[in-house]
Amino acid sequence: MLGIIAAVLVVMWLLGFFAFHVAGGLIHILLVIAVIMIVLHFITGRRAI
Repeated sequence: MLGIIAAVLVVMWLLGFFAFHVAGGLIHILLVIAVIMIVLHFITGRRAI
């Protein structure tokens, strides 16, 4: 789930950065959130239920 959310955030960042040039600070915040989520995903890994 975290991976999907992070991927969506990265795609949104790329679209905003290259296509729309809207709210530069917000775009970089989305990138930072996506990177943090990817790192958390790899740190926590998959847990057995």
